[in-house]
Amino acid sequence: MTILEKLFNDDRAIELPINIVVMLVVGMVALAALVAIIPPPTKNMSVNIDNAGEQSAGMNPGNTVIVGSTIASSPFAIDVLISVADPDGYPVREANVVLRGLGGVATNTTDDNGRCLLSTDTTSGGSPVSLGPNQNEGTMDLSISTDGFYDFEKTDAVMIVRTS
Repeated sequence: MTILEKLFNDDRAIELPINIVVMLVVGMVALAALVAIIPPPTKNMSVNIDNAGEQSAGMNPGNTVIVGSTIASSPFAIDVLISVADPDGYPVREANVVLRGLGGVATNTTDDNGRCLLSTDTTSGGSPVSLGPNQNEGTMDLSISTDGFYDFEKTDAVMIVRTS
């Protein structure tokens, strides 16, 4: 019997294609399981500070709060209205928002329209802002976090200016 006849008459060679098919199926199942547990990609948030102002004087467009010397001489409350959207312009709901600086802090979550009112008033759960006796301006930092998005951090997001 020649070598070629021995090769064609050998039944052991049939196991190799079956083993390859089994390993391929098991590998595809393992790959599908790994792909299924990968979290969805995160996106950037678009944040806009719509209005800001000293609480008793009302809010103005923009991120600057102007206070008079008499109000700034003691701790005071400010209100800041922000809106948060995804890259496609849809509102980001239930995002945790924190505004802090100058001894004050305000926290809230965005509503169904992606909007949030932050208040440093103690009745709203915040703490009032204060400027030092020789301090004519100061800033507050804004941070926003929610699932599916990169955390948003903005230093000097709100500016508070004392006028004489």
